Amino acid sequence: MNGYVGTPTSRVDGRAKVTGAAKYAGEFAADGLLHGFIVDATVPRGRIARLDTSDALKVRGVVDVLTHTHRVALADKDEAWKDEVAPEKGSPFRPLYDDRVKFNGQPIALVIAEDWETAKFAATRVRVEYEQEAFATDLETERGTSAKVDQPHKPRGDAAAALAGAAVRHEADYVLPTEHHNPMELYATTAVWDGSGSLTVYDKTQGVQNVHKYLCGVFDMKPEDIRVVSPYVGGAFGSGLRPQHQVVLATLAALALKRSVRVVLTRQQMYGLGYRPMTIERVALGAKSDGTLDAVTHEAIAVTSRYEDFSRNDTGWAQQLYKSPNSRLSHKLVHLDVPTPCDMRAPGAATGVCALECAMDELGRRTQARSDRAAPEVLLGSRPERRPALHQQAAARMLRPWRGSLRLGPPQSRAACDARWQGPGRLGHGDRGVGGAADAGRRAHRADRQRPRRGILRRVRYRHRHLHHHGAGRGRRPRAADREYRREACRFNPAPSARRGRLLDGRFERTCGLGSGRGHSPGARASGQGDT
Repeated sequence: MNGYVGTPTSRVDGRAKVTGAAKYAGEFAADGLLHGFIVDATVPRGRIARLDTSDALKVRGVVDVLTHTHRVALADKDEAWKDEVAPEKGSPFRPLYDDRVKFNGQPIALVIAEDWETAKFAATRVRVEYEQEAFATDLETERGTSAKVDQPHKPRGDAAAALAGAAVRHEADYVLPTEHHNPMELYATTAVWDGSGSLTVYDKTQGVQNVHKYLCGVFDMKPEDIRVVSPYVGGAFGSGLRPQHQVVLATLAALALKRSVRVVLTRQQMYGLGYRPMTIERVALGAKSDGTLDAVTHEAIAVTSRYEDFSRNDTGWAQQLYKSPNSRLSHKLVHLDVPTPCDMRAPGAATGVCALECAMDELGRRTQARSDRAAPEVLLGSRPERRPALHQQAAARMLRPWRGSLRLGPPQSRAACDARWQGPGRLGHGDRGVGGAADAGRRAHRADRQRPRRGILRRVRYRHRHLHHHGAGRGRRPRAADREYRREACRFNPAPSARRGRLLDGRFERTCGLGSGRGHSPGARASGQGDT
C-alpha cells in the first residue's frame, strides 16, 4: 500500500486557482485587443431575409460587424467541419456560413469593438428580418416521428411473448428532461494575432488537439500557423469535447481584421451549446411468480438536431446488469429544430440506467405484493454470474441481501438502516416514495491491455481494477483504492509531434502547441480537459 491513502495532497494547480494566478481562455491579454459580441437568432427555423448592420457600425468604438455576407472564406465541405468527436451522420453546424437559421440562439452576426460593453450595446442595433418556417421543438409532441438508430445489441428470445405471459409485469415511461452543462467558466476564446499571419488561440476546451485540427480544416491553415492553448478549464463536464462556435468566430475576426480578438459568451448564450438531450425511456419488465426476471424491453427516444444524429447507449445496460432469457432493446431519435446535443458525464448511462433501476425497484414492489421476496432480493436474484452481453466472468458483487435491503456502508450505517427498514414503498414524503433498491455498473478501460500511443509513453505499467473512477486516468493520479500505480519508465519521440507530453510526478501532462511543437502551458491536461 502506498502512502497516498489518508494523506492530504494538494492539487498541482490548486494554489494558482484559489489565488487568481490561473489564467483562463478569456483572460489573456494582447496588444490592441478587440472584443466581439454575438448576435443570436430569435427564431427556431427559417432564413435571414434582411440583416442591417448600418446602425451598429455608427456606434463609436465599433470596428466591424461580421455576417454570412461579410467575412473571410470558410470551408465548404463537411469533412473540414467535422471534429474528432462529431457524430458520424449529419452535417456539422457552420457559424456565419449562410442565411439559414437552424435553431433559436444561433449566432448570425459578430459585432467587434474596442471594448466588450460597446460591442454588446452595438449588437442591439443590428436589425434582422426573418422568413420563418414551421418548426418543432417538443419531443413528446414529435415522438411519433422517431427513427431507429443502429445498435450492436441483439435481441434474445421472444420478449413480447414472455411479457404477455409474465406473472408480474411492470411497464412505464420515464421522461428525463434536457440537462445543460453551463459550467462556472463561460465559454471564451482569445485569438492573438502575431503580426506575421500566425495565431495563438487560447480556448476553453477539453481537447486542444481537436480544436487545432478543426480550425486548420475550417480556415484552410497550415498546422504550424496556428497554436491552441488551454492551460486551465473552469468546468466543462463534456461540453468542451467538441469545438464550440465562439472559437470559430474569434479566429474568423482575427483573420479578417489582422488583430487580436476575444469572444466571451454570456450565461444565457451558454444554453445554445451542447446539452444532455431530453429522453423518453420506455421500460417493460416481466417476472415469474418467484421474482425471477424473465423479460426486459427498453426503448429510448432521444432528441437530436435536424443536421446531426447524436446518440449514446441508453439501453445496453440492461444486458450488462441483469440476466434475462428474453430481451429487446432499441434506441430512436427525434429530429428537432434545436442545437445538437453532446456528451455529458456518464453519457447514455445517466438516463438509461436511471430509468432501468426505477423500473426494477417498482417491479420488486409488485413482486413483493405477490410473494415473500422483497424488492432488493428480486434485484439480487437477477444479477448474472457472468455478463450475458460479453460472456465474461462478472466482477465481485457488492450487493448482499440483508433483511430485504442492501448491506452497504460501515457497520454503524447498516445498523441504523436495519432499524429503519420497513420494506419498499413504506417510507415517503407527502405523496412521494423515498428510497429504493438500485444496482449500478461502470465502464472500465484496462490500460495494460491498450497499445500506447506512439511517441508518448513507451513503458508504463498499471495494475488496477478500474481506471476511470472519480476522474482518475484523465490527467490526474487515480485514487489508491482503485488501483496500484507504478511507473517503470517512459520514452518520448524527440521529433515535433501533434501529440507530445511528459510524465511528471505520476500524472501525464500534454503540451498545447500543435504541429510545430511549440507547446507550453503545463497542467493543461490535468486542469480540466479530462473533466467529462
